[in-house]
Amino acid sequence: MLYFLISFVSFLILSKSFTSKPFSSGGSGTKLGSIGFWGSLSSWLVSTLRKGSTSTPCSFFQFSLGMSLKKKNLLSKVENEEEEGKVSLLDLPDLPLECILEHLSPAELCSVATVCTSLRDRCRSDHLWKKHMERKWGKVFGDAAYRQWKCHVASKTREKISNQHNQKGILAFLNGGFSPFPWIKSKSEKATQSSSSLPEDSILSLYLSLESGKFWFPAQVYNRENGHAGFMLSCYDAQLCYDSRSDTFLARYSPHGRWTTEENIQWDRLRVPPLASSPHALHISDCLDDLRPGDHIEIQWRRNKEFPYGWWYGVIGHLEQCQGHGNQCHCHNNDMVILEFTQYTAGSRWRQAAINRKHHIEKGNEVNGFYGGIRKLQSKEEITRWKNIWPTKIVE
Repeated sequence: MLYFLISFVSFLILSKSFTSKPFSSGGSGTKLGSIGFWGSLSSWLVSTLRKGSTSTPCSFFQFSLGMSLKKKNLLSKVENEEEEGKVSLLDLPDLPLECILEHLSPAELCSVATVCTSLRDRCRSDHLWKKHMERKWGKVFGDAAYRQWKCHVASKTREKISNQHNQKGILAFLNGGFSPFPWIKSKSEKATQSSSSLPEDSILSLYLSLESGKFWFPAQVYNRENGHAGFMLSCYDAQLCYDSRSDTFLARYSPHGRWTTEENIQWDRLRVPPLASSPHALHISDCLDDLRPGDHIEIQWRRNKEFPYGWWYGVIGHLEQCQGHGNQCHCHNNDMVILEFTQYTAGSRWRQAAINRKHHIEKGNEVNGFYGGIRKLQSKEEITRWKNIWPTKIVE
């Protein structure tokens, strides 16, 4: 009976091999596989007969499985030999590969990241995206914005952990605290644990959040509300959101109790806040003793004490009794300092203001507003930016 079974199985395999189609990978590989198969089959049959085993069907199944694996390995070797001579990007040493990736644009990096796992990890590295952040966002995204981003990430992380605990609690309650198949995980768990998910605190995640307009960040806006005359040559704090379609920004200002918005803000009207302080906080001036006529300044001003401060551009003027300029001017020795806002017409109540350099903290009233701290502009770049947004006509 055993001999009959062996003969029958051999006949079936032999007949199937004659009717099957050859592989397209080359005749040599197929012939080699056939010779190896029949040689191994013969050896196995002889050894089985000599041992007198009674578990032939199970053994034959194990033999077939082993031979199929051998055949797959043989075919993969043939395919690898055919692909010799093709150079992959991953075959390059680390330094040349990094140099190539550093010259790619953000869109190109994202495309290369979809090729394979290794390139995905390389293209997401912080040192690559830090350069793109500085290049595009460095002039509008400062330390205050980065601190807000860190708080945003921490909040999302806490929310995600809380949701996971809630889901586990519900599942445990429904299952009575027992899971019959602990190795089976829900799709949501697999998604959160996937290695392809982007870390929330990565620079790439920050870059994409800014580009997509999902993250609002703090910055300051020159000439707010589309250059309204009441805000000419001023700079106010705002929360900003980027619109990639128009390459402009949406701003939200908080004067008092309500938000006002402004659309289509260009890049050249934005800046990083020069001081790390709240717009409601009075700046303690450290330059009052050094102020001289002709110096360029920014001074805090607000309508009333419930409103936030804005920074207003001005210059230091001469006292009324001053008769000379240059070496003959002694205004810097006087305690009184004249602030001039030459964007306003002569005679306007907004044209000039006077402060005491020895006792100045905050000066003003509900009619003319309140003047706060003063910054002396040392950088030519800052002064040039103010001059570039100078109004085309004098404000009344």
